[in-house]
Amino acid sequence: MITELHEISKSYLNSDSTVKNEVLSGVSLSLKKGEAMAIVGPSGCGKSTLLNIIGTIDAPSSGTVKFEGTELSGLSADQMAEIRNEKIGFIFQSHHLFPQLNVIENVLVPTIPKKSKKYSKEATQRAHRLLDLVELSDHITKFPGQLSGGECQRVAVVRALINQPELILADEPTGSLDEKSADNIGKLLSDINKNENVAMIVVTHSLALAKTIGNIHNLTGGKISKA
Repeated sequence: MITELHEISKSYLNSDSTVKNEVLSGVSLSLKKGEAMAIVGPSGCGKSTLLNIIGTIDAPSSGTVKFEGTELSGLSADQMAEIRNEKIGFIFQSHHLFPQLNVIENVLVPTIPKKSKKYSKEATQRAHRLLDLVELSDHITKFPGQLSGGECQRVAVVRALINQPELILADEPTGSLDEKSADNIGKLLSDINKNENVAMIVVTHSLALAKTIGNIHNLTGGKISKA
């Protein structure tokens, strides 16, 4: 298994620290290599919180999270940071591209911690291949301000793939796009899941995107169930 969650719960105290707000309650799920899953639910239901726990950005209040068989609670902050950078690719609703960097530079940002010149050369070759895959090979010297929203999101997808992750986590990746661009991103994610054999979890309120990804789960009332 790439990721395994067992009886995950997450609570936050309210502003005056008197009442607990339980966002997730007893959530269990697992994902195999190359498998894709869409998680749907209304705004505020805990989708992003769940994704952050899977991605080691946040920790559960109770329950266990494993990544490739290793329980995350036993890892140091540095070890979890290494997993995030080398094993997990993140895609968000906003592309978060650096405006002062061009397309190829933005894509290669996650490779900066790697010191090997050989890896740098291989990563650059991979970046060119992936940008060609998403039909952006003619835009590698352009800056985000010169691209459309859909093009920026395609760059963000390539950036998430550059370190050859085992898992892609996408948080409302089409939420800020028009219908045509959203459809294109949905198809791109589905194709990447199949062609790159990378596991993928997409959280969304869009049923159209969820159907494109397949294997739909509902998150409501802090609990998850198969659609």
